[in-house]
Formats: sequence, C-alpha cells, structure tokens
Amino acid sequence: MSTSTTPVPPPATEVTGVAAATPQDGRRRAPEVGAGASPVREGSRVVIIGGGPGGYEAALVGRQLGAEVHVVERQGMGGSAVLTDVVPSKTLIATAEWLTVTEQAGELGIGADGGPDGDPGALRADMDVVDRRVMMLARKQSKDIRTRLEREGIEILPGTGRLAADISPRGGRLVHVDGADGTSSVLEADIILVATGATPRVLPTAQPDGERILTWAQMYNLTEIPEHLVVIGSGVTGAEFAGAYNALGAQVTLVSSRDRVLPGEDENAAELIEGVFRRRGMQVLSRSRAAGVRRAGDGIEVTLEDGRVVAGSHCLVAVGGVPATSGMGLEEAGVHVKPSGHIEVDRVSRTRAPRVYAAGDCTGVLPLASVAAMQGRIAMWHSLGDAVAPLDLHTVAANIFTAPEIATIGVTQKDIESGAVDGAITRLPLTRNPRAKMLGVKEGFIKLFSDRSTGTVIGGVIVAPRASELIYPITIAVAQRLTVDQLANVFTIYPSLTGSIAEAARTLHRA
Repeated sequence: MSTSTTPVPPPATEVTGVAAATPQDGRRRAPEVGAGASPVREGSRVVIIGGGPGGYEAALVGRQLGAEVHVVERQGMGGSAVLTDVVPSKTLIATAEWLTVTEQAGELGIGADGGPDGDPGALRADMDVVDRRVMMLARKQSKDIRTRLEREGIEILPGTGRLAADISPRGGRLVHVDGADGTSSVLEADIILVATGATPRVLPTAQPDGERILTWAQMYNLTEIPEHLVVIGSGVTGAEFAGAYNALGAQVTLVSSRDRVLPGEDENAAELIEGVFRRRGMQVLSRSRAAGVRRAGDGIEVTLEDGRVVAGSHCLVAVGGVPATSGMGLEEAGVHVKPSGHIEVDRVSRTRAPRVYAAGDCTGVLPLASVAAMQGRIAMWHSLGDAVAPLDLHTVAANIFTAPEIATIGVTQKDIESGAVDGAITRLPLTRNPRAKMLGVKEGFIKLFSDRSTGTVIGGVIVAPRASELIYPITIAVAQRLTVDQLANVFTIYPSLTGSIAEAARTLHRA
C-alpha cells in the first residue's frame, strides 16, 4: 500500500459548512449500480465508524485519494479482529501447532532427554505465558495500526458513533460521537462508512460469566489449561478452539448439532479433520444440540436436548456472531437493516442511504477480515470516484486454522456434483508427495477444480500444514483465469508441497 503525500488535514471540528467540490476531470468513474453514489470530491470529509480491518483499510485508501478522514473507534484500533478475535486466536493456535508437530517426532528420530524423577521431558504449554504473549501481540498490532493511521494524517476519535437522521444545511451527513472521555460532538461528512463488526452470539440458556462459561472473546482470561473444555458449536470458531486446546493438553468434548464438524466446508476436508480430532482423543458428539449450560461447583454442566448431561471444567459457547449495529440510528438515517441485524449493501459496499457505505461483519457478506478490508477499500474507491471493480466472492480464499489447516477458493465440489457448474475434479493425497514424506505428514490432500470446456482453474481445496500459504497459487489461478495447463507448466521446487498443485493441474489436462 503506497504512502500518501497529501498534506495533513486539520483536526475534526464541530458541524460546519462543507463547500461543494468540483469533480476531478479525466478520472475513470465506477459504474453506477444503485442509490447513494457521490461525485468525485477533492478534499472530501470521510467519517468511518469502526476501526477494524474494514475501517482502517478504508481510512488509508481515503487519505491516499486526498480525503480528510476521521475514524471513530470505541475498543482500540484493529477492533475485535485484532484485540479479541483473529490475532489472539491465531496466536494461540500457533502455539498449539508446535505441539501437534511433535506427533511425528519419534518417526523423524527426535527424542527428549528424561527429566528428574523419570519425567520424559515432553513439551508442554504454560498458559499464563501463552495468554500474556497472545494479548501482548494483539496490543502491539493495534498500536502499529494506530501509528500508521496517525502518520498518514488520519484523526482517531475514541468513542462510539451513531448516524443522524437529518442532513446538514449544506447537504452533509451527520455523525454524533460520544467520546470515551465523556464529551459529545457532531461531525459532518461527505461520506460515512459503517464498519462496526460483530460480537459473540449469546444463548439465553448459556449466559457467559467470563470464568467458566465463555465466549470466544473471553478465552484469553484463562491462565491455566482447562481440565475439560466443552465446546458448543462445530463451525469454524468452535473447531479451531477445540483443536487448539486439545493440542495444548486439555480434555475436549465438541458438541455438534450437525452430522459432522465444519458442516459448511468441503465434505472430504471436514471428515478428515473430524477423524484427526477423534484420533487425538477429542470426544465429538454429533447430532447433539445443547439445551443449556450452568455452573456446577467448580465446573459446568451442559444439558443436551436428549437429556444427556456433559460435565466439564469450562464451556466455550461458539455459535456465531451478532452484527454490532443496534443503537446506531441506521434505520432512521435511511439504511436498510435486515431482520438479522446485518446492513444491506451492494457489491460496491453502498447502503440504501445516500453517501452511507458499510463493510465487514456488520454486513453479513462473508465473515473474513480479508473481505472486510476489501469492502472498505471498495467503498472508498467508489465513493471518492476512483476506478473500482465490484466485490467478487468467487476469488476470495478462506482458511480454517485447525491442524492440519483447510484452505479453499472458488467453486465447491458440491457445485460441480449438483450440476450447477460443469467442472472436472481431481484429488491427490499428500502421502504421495516426497516433501510430505520427509516431514512426516500423513494426512491431507490437494483438490483442484477446472472448467470442462476451457480448462480454466475455477476452485480448489488444500488440507495440509500451512494450507493458508499453499492456497495462494490456486487463488492467483482462479483470479486471473489461468488454465490448468498454464498452472502445470510453472516450475515448482523439488521437493515441495506445491509440487502436488502442479501435479493436480497436470491430471486435468485435456488432450
């Protein structure tokens, strides 16, 4: 991302008039696809509510395009993604990953010297140290984001923001800001971006207390590895935490209301991960819906709908998120909010209200930090008149940080098997890859999908250690519409796991 050379704007002031700006000549405009478009404005004022990935990435683009940008954030720069979600959870998982790697230690000829009193000297995790590191890295990332924005001349306002229903006499949108210091102010904006994210969903029968019954945002309160962690919810968040704490040494019971874990993911990948969970000693209760959770002495009890009771020391309730959109005056300002609480946006992040955009988990488009960031950038490019392409979810790569990881891009096998897409499928197990053999990797595969008529790469799935890194070549192929032959004819390192990507592409060659 380039550094803006635009002069630093003056600080935000109380409501004042905003002079009309003249559109910049010669700049290619974004296509008009609905209500709420704004002309190009040199020196436009942008107010962003929410400093997560959608908000801070949008702020940087806005400054790059010459706008005066103000970010209202109540929690800290980076939002929940940096402070309580993505950064801390993946830091915790990184520690757990080191412990899963030791599974192959004996095969690779690695052993530990015995300790005193016959202690075999096995690796273990000190949760007090782990959690301190988790939160330290989250705070550092937040500080780095804040420093970058301030260096670019972006004003950060600690507090909460809400939209006003009325328009200023000069035609600007108004944002009421309740400052963290107790002060109140009103900002006038040419463009508003709402990027307030989501909060953990709370069940009425499983109220979190932050000690024994926890949401994913409260897991970092723990200073010791739970003796027996019961995880309710087998989606991405539930599976990631269940796998991590299992690797860290906790007894884990995963309560899944569906037939298998990760019900929305590639079936082969989900079955493999569930098999790994069970092999590592995790108890997976499929087709078991939790009816409630209560404290029981020094532990918890999870009551299932069929009457069974699962006792544990701690319970993680991982049943999704709720968009943080209430109390913001959205409907009064003309923004359409769905019954779920999500803000309705089009593919250039516009809401139905003139000059109000939205990005990230509050829109419900796709709960990924990368998507939030792209929605925020698109909102600025469009609103400030720069060239822009609408959001294309077919080119979004996603990753689940279990061990092994699951990375996906493009169409799914279900799309092909249902007839919705005319595609070809190939799947190669990693056990035949020489590099995987050297590393002792015994579980995982690479799956590639291509268009039958053109040979274009249209999707893929990777289940492997660091699949989040390995998916990149396939993502490029999908985004750039490369054929399987073009992908296959690129040199790969020997030996390497990426060699199996080229091999998969070769198997899809059409004579």
